[in-house]
Amino acid sequence: GGGGRASAGACAAMSGYGVEERAGPHSPEYRLFFKDGAGRYISPFHDIPMYADAGKNVFNMVVEVPRWTNAKMEISTKEPLNPIKQDVKKGKLRFVANVFPHKGYIWNYGAIPQTWEDPSHKDENTGCCGDNDPIDVCEIGSKVCSRGEVIQVKVLGTLALIDEGETDWKVIAINVEDPEAASYNDIEDVRRMKPGYLEATVDWFRRYKVPDGKPENQFAFNGEFKGKDFALDVIKGTHEHWKALITKRTDGGEINCTNLTVSESPFCCSQDCAKATVDAAPPCKAASPIPPEGEPKTPLRPQ
Repeated sequence: GGGGRASAGACAAMSGYGVEERAGPHSPEYRLFFKDGAGRYISPFHDIPMYADAGKNVFNMVVEVPRWTNAKMEISTKEPLNPIKQDVKKGKLRFVANVFPHKGYIWNYGAIPQTWEDPSHKDENTGCCGDNDPIDVCEIGSKVCSRGEVIQVKVLGTLALIDEGETDWKVIAINVEDPEAASYNDIEDVRRMKPGYLEATVDWFRRYKVPDGKPENQFAFNGEFKGKDFALDVIKGTHEHWKALITKRTDGGEINCTNLTVSESPFCCSQDCAKATVDAAPPCKAASPIPPEGEPKTPLRPQ
C-alpha cells in the first residue's frame, strides 16, 4: 500500500489485488487469474510480496479455499501465471470429505506467496523433504473469506504434517482485520481464546484423506504446535528456497516461474506475454453443477 491510511475504499485500491475467472467453477478448465491494483496480470505465487509489513511480521495470504467449503482449490504451480484451479485426482475434480463434525475446511485455507517447500531439501526438523508447494496457511479469524482474496495475516504458530512422506507445514494465522486480532500473538492465545480449535485442526489433517482410502496422516513433534518464532523461521526458510527457485539457482523441475515483477529472475515476462496466457484460457461461464460424486454427503464419524 501507499503512505498514511486514507478512506477504506482508497486503502482497498492501494493494497488491492483483483481476480479474473476463466471457464466455470466445478469444471476441470476453471481458472482464477490474478491482477494487481492497476489491472495488470500477475502470478499470485511469485508477484505478491511475502510480507505485507516485515517490521510487524504481517504476511500476505492468498485464500484458495474459503472456510466451510469442500472444493480443493489450489494455486496451480505448474502453469504460467499460477492461477487457482481445482485439484484433479484420477480424472475427477477433488472435494475433501467432511471430517465429523465439520463441514469442509474449518479455516480459510491458502498459501503465503514467495515461499516454496523445496522437494530436494530435507527439513532439519522433520527429516522429510518439502512438498513442492508454497507454504500453507490456516486462517482462524471470524470472517469467511472469498476464493482469490489476498488478506494480511499475523502468524501465530505452525503444525508439521508429514503427508505421504513429505514435510507439509501448516501455518496458523489470523487476519489482521479480525476484531480480535490484537488478542492473538502466539499459539497459546489460540488455545486460550478458541478452546478445541487446535485439537480439531490436528484431527482434521489426520483424517481428511481417510475417505479416499489413504492411511491417516502423520505429524512431526507428536502433533504438537510450534509457536510464532518457530513458524517465522520456517517461513523465512521457505522464502529463501523460493528465491533460489525464481533466480534459477535451484532447478524447480515442472514448477512454472513465469513472473512480472522479480527483476533479477530469468523468468520475468512482459504484460503482453501474461495477457496472451489469460486470453488463451476458455471464457468465463456459469458454475457447473457439482458432480454427484463430488460434494460429500455424510460426515465421516470417528471409528
